[in-house]
Amino acid sequence: MDDYTWQRRLRARRTQERRRLSLVFLLVAALIGAVVWYFFFFIRTPEYALEQIQTALTERDGEKFNHYVNAELLSSRAYDDLTVDLFAYDSELTPKTRAMFEKFYIMIKPQLAEGLETAALNRITAGSWNLPEGTDILKGRQLGIDFERFLERSQVRNTTLVKVGKVEHNGHSATADVEIMEEYTQTPFTLQLAMEQAEDGHWQVAYIKNYKAYLDKIAPLQNKDIADYIAATKDIVSDSNERFEVFQTRFKRLNSSKNGHLTKQQKINIAALIEDDIIPSLQSRQTQLDAVEVPAGAQYLARQRQQSTETSIKAWQHYIKGLREDSPAEFATAETLHKQELAIDLRVQDIIRHTAISKNIPNLP
Repeated sequence: MDDYTWQRRLRARRTQERRRLSLVFLLVAALIGAVVWYFFFFIRTPEYALEQIQTALTERDGEKFNHYVNAELLSSRAYDDLTVDLFAYDSELTPKTRAMFEKFYIMIKPQLAEGLETAALNRITAGSWNLPEGTDILKGRQLGIDFERFLERSQVRNTTLVKVGKVEHNGHSATADVEIMEEYTQTPFTLQLAMEQAEDGHWQVAYIKNYKAYLDKIAPLQNKDIADYIAATKDIVSDSNERFEVFQTRFKRLNSSKNGHLTKQQKINIAALIEDDIIPSLQSRQTQLDAVEVPAGAQYLARQRQQSTETSIKAWQHYIKGLREDSPAEFATAETLHKQELAIDLRVQDIIRHTAISKNIPNLP
């Protein structure tokens, strides 16, 4: 190889090496830039907070969720919007009665707002909507309100996140559009999340700007479907109620005793009434109800009726076992289940009553 050729190849090799070094330098610079942008800028943006909230929901990370959501303020503002919505369509309330109810809901706000917050956090960490248990004051109707029904009317259990949309910045506050879907009626909606920047620089969702607008859009749709479902099942319910009134009279007569103790024959007759008439009638009514097409917005009411039937049958089965085995434990279980059934039945009645007195609902019968 002559000297000229060797020098040319050497210059070419040096040029390639400089290009490689330049490329490496650019890649390193880009990486450093990305790291700097991520840790010193992006993590201090509303967009990052929204990403972390979605991650928290996926990973069931309650601590991370609470870091990027002001859950206390969110539930407080949502409570205010929800309790206003409770009266939105009630045509029977006088101004005086409305004021009384508003004062009542202000009094119990701390407990119910905290209950909403706790229920949502449990949903994130446990993956299910758990209702108050044990000595929790929200269990049952100790506060004069059915928390299960209250939670259902908040729509949180049947609302699905679709995607995060645009984010508008305004200094230390921002508004994020979030597309959602109401699952029962398959109604799309765009929530506007108010976001605020904390003192340490990270962002939080503070409250929902248009939550009441969402409730106002969904409530009439669901009420219309519930009204249609009630009308479609009216005869079934009416006929079964007449049968159960007869069974109730027979049950009371068979339980009649001068000394407070049932004879062996009485127990046999009572068990026969339950097994041959009451339980089959419960099953027959539910079969008829199940055959009725349930409108999308009436799914909750239909499910409550199913739960009532199932709970009632279990209660009667334990009652029969208590009769035959003379077991206080079985009677106690039957009583507990009976109370649960009564609570569900009262919830069903509340839904029917609310639908009947509602106004401004399209096409109510």
